[in-house]
Amino acid sequence: MILISKYIVPKGYLGVTIFPFMFLKTEDLKRNAVLINHERIHLKQQLELFVLPFYILYTIEFLCRLIQYKKWDLAYRNISFEREAYGHEKDLDYLKSRPLYNVFKFIRN
Repeated sequence: MILISKYIVPKGYLGVTIFPFMFLKTEDLKRNAVLINHERIHLKQQLELFVLPFYILYTIEFLCRLIQYKKWDLAYRNISFEREAYGHEKDLDYLKSRPLYNVFKFIRN
């Protein structure tokens, strides 16, 4: 379900997915197929990890990346969940053939 909320979406971002909802900053973003695909990849990741473990792993990895890179955006972009989503967001058929737990291929030093 896609909802519009400029208050839930953090400053500097266009959307955020909190299972089972996809929050977008503005109504016109509903037509942005790449953004919607990016957020759908996160929905799939969350389902695979039974939602709560996804958020725990996401937070731990973000904190580790923040220590590693010392820059918020660089840490965020290097979280395995984000690397998978950004890496495949333009492939609108990606979720049709995505292997189960594919996000773990994106974990690296």
